[in-house]
Order: sequence, then structure tokens, then C-alpha cells
Amino acid sequence: MSQVLNIHAENPQLRLVRQAVEIIKAGGVMIYPTDSAYALGCRIGNKAALQKISQIRQFDSRHNFTLVCRDLSEIALYAKVDNSAYRLLKAYTPGAYTFILRATSEVPRLLMHPKRKTIGIRIPNHPVVDALLSELDEPILSSTLIMPGEENPPHEIDDIKGDLGHAVDLIIDSGFCGLEATTVVDLVEGSPRLLRAGKADTAPFQN
Repeated sequence: MSQVLNIHAENPQLRLVRQAVEIIKAGGVMIYPTDSAYALGCRIGNKAALQKISQIRQFDSRHNFTLVCRDLSEIALYAKVDNSAYRLLKAYTPGAYTFILRATSEVPRLLMHPKRKTIGIRIPNHPVVDALLSELDEPILSSTLIMPGEENPPHEIDDIKGDLGHAVDLIIDSGFCGLEATTVVDLVEGSPRLLRAGKADTAPFQN
């Protein structure tokens, strides 16, 4: 069974955050809160953890994984950001958006879309995520927790514990955090293209 840490949503306890980061660094897969819904996360370079997330979500090889980053400077290490994309990222992060961009050579090939060589980028607005990223000192490989056959993420943490307690190494319980996935916007071709309507406002990206 997974370890459960009850971390305060607004004032994360540093001791527990550090405990969570140690599990991640050791190769663990976690379920953690974001500003849109609970998500699955692990360390970037851990192939076994990545495969575990893929099995839980039942992804195919064309899935775009997401890197949860601290700020725009960290994004620039992993994604190619031109001036127009930078302005959009600056305007709409942090927030419940995932932006699709071309990946740099810093991104392991396993994480990229195999044909487009793209990666999802996200800066959530959530104190627990901020604390985790600060202690980990690198992005979190992440995917919204949407189970196969479902359209929306689960929102009851007790249901998440019951259904996935055997499948992950860590569950961070911060109470209710939302029940919508992120809004996904493709910035690869220059002009924004809305791929998925989610929690964040879609109006700025409507064609």
C-alpha cells in the first residue's frame, strides 16, 4: 500500500514535503494536488516510474507528457519558447493551463511525442506544488489523474486512496482541490490552438 501524507493545502509542512520528495527521488510515483485536480507525478528520468504512470492511465505512445515547472526560466530549459509564446506564458502562468511546446534536448526522448517532439509544460498555482518543486529542485513529470474510460478526474480523496492505494508509492492528501483537468493549448505552430477545454478560461484561445 502507498504511504499517505496529509499536507496542508495552504501552509505545507516542510517536514512532510521533504518526506514526499525523498520518496520521489527514490523512484516513487505519487498522487498529488494541483490547482485543477489531483495528478500523478514522478521524477523526470525514472523510466520505471514513467511506465507505472502509463499503465495506470493506459496511455498509448502518442501521449504528450507534462513537465510541472517552477517558473519561466525553468521552462526555457525544457521547451523552445519564442517571443510570442513567452508573452502568453507570462500572462497565463501560474494557472490551470498546460501548454504544448517543442522540446529541447534536455527532455528525455521517452517523454516527448514521438513524431512531433513536443512536451507539455505547466506552472500550477498551488502551495503544495510550489513546496515540492522547491525541495526537489527540478520539474515533476506529471499527468492529470483521469482513469481509463472516465472523462473527468476523481475528486474524492478517499476514493482515490481506495482505488489507487495499491498502485502508487505516495498519496498526498490535501483535501479537495478541484475536479477539472487543465485547459490545454498548443503553441507549437506559433498561433495558439485550443486542444482541450478545462478549468482555466478558454476565451483567450478560441479561434
